Amino acid sequence: MKAPFSVSGDRLLLSVKAVPGASKTEFAGLKDQRLRVRVAAAPERGRANEALRAFIAKALGCGRREISLAAGEKSPLKTLAIPVLHRAKLEELLRTLETGQETAPVNGGR
Repeated sequence: MKAPFSVSGDRLLLSVKAVPGASKTEFAGLKDQRLRVRVAAAPERGRANEALRAFIAKALGCGRREISLAAGEKSPLKTLAIPVLHRAKLEELLRTLETGQETAPVNGGR
């Protein structure tokens, strides 16, 4: 499967499908060249976007402010911009998801 991210300058552009209103925030695997994430926050006033950024940041071990929403503010199909220095950690996470080992929340999720 092709990786759900590309490199643009000093940023990784990660394709994500967010599913808001879930019972807990967790990874839901990879599908159609996108990282699927169930998000516990409702899609109101940017809450789900903020929760998504925080969840991905925690999974990568970086600060939430390092991750920005490059596209998809009001869509479930999103592109997140992540500093390229987190590429190795992102690739490790994606490998884990591809093998089906990680579907649970990161450190408790919500």
